[in-house]
Amino acid sequence: MSRSPRPLSTPLSVRSLSRRRALAGASVLAVGGAALAACNPNAAERSGGDQAIRFSWWGNTDRQATTEEIVALFRERNPDVTITTEPGDISSYWDRLNTAVAASDEPDVITMGGAYPAEYAERGLLLDLGSVAEQLDLSVFDESSLSPGTVDGTVVAVPTGINAPAMIVNPAVLEAAGIDMPDTASWTWDEYVEICAAVTAASPEGTFGSGTTLTHDSLDLWARQRGQNLYTEDGQLGLDIGTVEGFFQLAKDLVDTGAAPSADRLVELAEVSNEQTLMGTGQAAFMATWSSSLTSLSEVAATELQLVPLPGEGQEPGAWLQPSQMYTISNRTAAPEIAASFVSFLLTDPDAGRLVLTDRGVPAVAAQREAILPELSATAQAEVAYIDQLSAMELKPTWIGPAGSTAIEEITPRNQQEVLFGRMTPAEAAAAWFEEATAAIDGS
Repeated sequence: MSRSPRPLSTPLSVRSLSRRRALAGASVLAVGGAALAACNPNAAERSGGDQAIRFSWWGNTDRQATTEEIVALFRERNPDVTITTEPGDISSYWDRLNTAVAASDEPDVITMGGAYPAEYAERGLLLDLGSVAEQLDLSVFDESSLSPGTVDGTVVAVPTGINAPAMIVNPAVLEAAGIDMPDTASWTWDEYVEICAAVTAASPEGTFGSGTTLTHDSLDLWARQRGQNLYTEDGQLGLDIGTVEGFFQLAKDLVDTGAAPSADRLVELAEVSNEQTLMGTGQAAFMATWSSSLTSLSEVAATELQLVPLPGEGQEPGAWLQPSQMYTISNRTAAPEIAASFVSFLLTDPDAGRLVLTDRGVPAVAAQREAILPELSATAQAEVAYIDQLSAMELKPTWIGPAGSTAIEEITPRNQQEVLFGRMTPAEAAAAWFEEATAAIDGS
């Protein structure tokens, strides 16, 4: 299941951490080339030798500049190592990677997201990161942040950074409507609907209690709050039809009561930028989204927004630590120890952390979170504090979506729209969802 800093109302396929330094000294990084070549006869040729690795990732020019600075810092500490960076645009990233894999010429360290680690691991293309434990200590990561990168009990991917489901609040809209801030430590979804409807009724036309309704991205949280999961560890659906029906009923209640915009308006808002969301324009009291959205939404709204737990979390926590992206290592690399040391440096070294800050999500290693805190804005510090709060909790694991799960990201909003436009009841939509989702997994 791939998630990133986008409203929880938008399907991802449509849009949307003890201070420990990497074992990066040259003496640690000395690798026996003959032994490595014996593991994979083509590896040395692919990677350019046992002191050279390639690193692929995607992002804008700012991320590219930061990444090159981090690589230069690693090279400064490890002058015998060569790192070739391979930045790309997300629109062509996966096609280029597939072509490289087909030619046995993929990079050594590969940035991934969503269900891709599971897909590539099932093809035997990703390194078991437990095999390079001396260079990459998995115990320093928040435990629940590793489950999305675990396939058949093996960790094949580690998070570049994490965020989590959350609720953004605009206190100014509540105050203008004469509505008190609810007790967000204990509020329920029923209370949420009531409060949002009251805000809408007491606000100017076009301003709503809830800036969105909920679709696929929050279906997993809804299920987890009911002791279930969207997907099981073995790649099956982990929720029942009644849970899906209740989820669609909630969406209908939000629209029918006026707590959220009409179905037509929600369709218009489905793919807009932060600046165009109702929260961004100051026309919503609440917005279910990702914790890492607080800073950007605060900037465009030009007001002080707050980050609080979603309704229902006080009864049964359903939130999880979601990787923004993940780092993987090719199983065909000539230099697994160097690759692992580089990944460790990226994710645990305080100096590296101070360069990246939260560009790839809030660090998943507590020491790096502590290192960057003084460098962050007040809203970014609030995002880190929220992750710290969740990291101290015993959270349910979340699993990478199985093959076919990307289709389900489209199935959920399509069936929800049928409910919101009155063409299906929540029960009918849930039955259709379950049939289609099951077929998507079984037919993958």
